[in-house]
Amino acid sequence: MRIGLLGTGPWAQMAHAPALSEHRDLDFAGVWGRRPEAAKELADRHGTRAYDDVDALLADVDAVAVALPPDIQAGLAARAARAGCHLLLDKPLALTVEEGRAVVEAVREAGVASVVFFTARFQTRTEAWVAEQAEQGAWFTARVQWLGSVFTSDSPFATPWRREKGALWDVGPHALSVLLPVLGDVRRVAAVAAGPGDTTHLVLEHTGGASSTLTLSLTAPPAAAGVGVELRGEPGVTVLPEGAEGAVAALVRAADALRTAARGGEPHACDAAFALRVTEILAEAAAMR
Repeated sequence: MRIGLLGTGPWAQMAHAPALSEHRDLDFAGVWGRRPEAAKELADRHGTRAYDDVDALLADVDAVAVALPPDIQAGLAARAARAGCHLLLDKPLALTVEEGRAVVEAVREAGVASVVFFTARFQTRTEAWVAEQAEQGAWFTARVQWLGSVFTSDSPFATPWRREKGALWDVGPHALSVLLPVLGDVRRVAAVAAGPGDTTHLVLEHTGGASSTLTLSLTAPPAAAGVGVELRGEPGVTVLPEGAEGAVAALVRAADALRTAARGGEPHACDAAFALRVTEILAEAAAMR
């Protein structure tokens, strides 16, 4: 599969480009970015071609990976799908339900495959834990803390869209990607409350009968940052294991999932339609703040 990369920022440099370059079954065919000089620098580093014209890149590849802000990603993802490209996207899918729905419709109409990179869902231990807890069922409640220190450290991810949208839209998708397969879809966003900085507290009711509470932040003190997911129910108490794999290894697995779906396999659980549902839940929560 020939694949191109859209985006040249920190995430493209740290994760996407290395994963595409290292993948033995992908032909990393080129890079396009909104800054041509950055595209050339990244392409040169990985021995591929820089494109000035995004449509020229789309015409030359079978698939694209997107490492761009979500408001930019949505339009380009739909454009790439209409050009016949399979999609390896990042979360959140879009910043509005309408933009996310347009991506899903373009994917369906073009008959292309899509995978959205919810990092935890492509880490081996996490995915195994999610599958095991979903099979057990009978969960009563869940408690999630997804705390980052993006705005309280020298993180390269203190980007404008994160400053505007905060933790709800950045780490909220990660939390939902773990909860929804286990507890079922969200029936209702029952409560939303603000905490320090961009911290958001959510209370969710799930179709499986369980409830969950989420604390999401990008402004936690560095010493307090981290991820914790705890389930309680008839099987007892279980906690999400720490992911042993980094982002590059997880992205390689996401690319494998895209290749499988593109060859006619079943749509991946983390496809654009799933990411749209996550966007709908986030939008509902944002409207209550």
